[in-house]
Amino acid sequence: MTNVTPTLLYIDDDATLARLVERGLTRAGFKVVHAVDGQEGIDRLAQGGIDVIALDQYMPGLDGLETLEQILKIADAPPVVFVTASQDSAIAVTALKAGAADYLVKDVRGDFIPLLQVAVNGAIRRAAIQKARDEAEAEVHASRDRYAALAAEREVLLREVNHRVGNSLQIIASLLHLQANSATQNDVKAALTNAMGRVAAVAQVHRRLYTSQDFKTVMLNQYLEALLEDLRRSAEGNKMSRLTLKADPIEIDPDRAVAIGVIVNELVMNAVKYAYPDGAGPIHVELKPEGDDLQLAISDEGVGYADNADPRGTGMGQRIVASMAAKLDASVERDPDHKGTRVLVRFRREAATAPSSAAAK
Repeated sequence: MTNVTPTLLYIDDDATLARLVERGLTRAGFKVVHAVDGQEGIDRLAQGGIDVIALDQYMPGLDGLETLEQILKIADAPPVVFVTASQDSAIAVTALKAGAADYLVKDVRGDFIPLLQVAVNGAIRRAAIQKARDEAEAEVHASRDRYAALAAEREVLLREVNHRVGNSLQIIASLLHLQANSATQNDVKAALTNAMGRVAAVAQVHRRLYTSQDFKTVMLNQYLEALLEDLRRSAEGNKMSRLTLKADPIEIDPDRAVAIGVIVNELVMNAVKYAYPDGAGPIHVELKPEGDDLQLAISDEGVGYADNADPRGTGMGQRIVASMAAKLDASVERDPDHKGTRVLVRFRREAATAPSSAAAK
């Protein structure tokens, strides 16, 4: 920021001309400090309090261009108006390219002083504008850096949350797995295995988010493969030796991935319990796009739905599937032409956008 009375450092070996400059610019509201050569000017500049510099070209010792070079090496150096008696325009070009704010030709009578006043005022004004612009840009960069730091911190926190939640849920799933293995009653074993699968469906999403670079989406094919692998290791795993997955690489948001995982768990476990009364058989999970929609199919080649309804069933699995389907805004239907049971779940690839408050009125 400039002082109320700006200070001009006039560097020129001509003492007579320096007095004319001091007299003229003092009347114009400047404080003028005189240095007789380049080195003295640089030394005075180091003391501070200088707002603008008028620099002569021809001086003993350091000439104007050499002095200009030294001045511009100083941090936050004030603007420099280059002054010379030469009419050679090449000097002007060289000085401006070197970093001078302005350039003018002087005369021995001091007629150039009004022009010098205009030049130094303009140089001060432009320097203030440039400083304000630099400060604004620095603040923008600082804000971006702060935002990037906050985003990185948020990413670390989200990753840690997903890691902790995934681990906690995996511990619960493991405990259910152990309890299911030790259960002697088939109904209890099946109930615990179902519960383990539901917990694992949620845990797998958090584990995927923890290891992924993207917290907004889950690769559905990879997620389902890991989920089915969990089921193969469950207490009912011996009945899933022929459990297969065919899925295209599809990204989806984590909430919808959880709903899909729970549906897969319920329908696969339903096939395990009811499709093959005499043992194990093939169970297929297929996921593929259909235009803007996705189709999830869980099928078996067992006794079929009409014959596999267990009167001892509680209907919990069907209620869970219906609830998750509602979350996906999905349709659930059975394929009547399939030998065995084939359940088709169709839903939009993208979640439906909630209506705005204005539209809802």
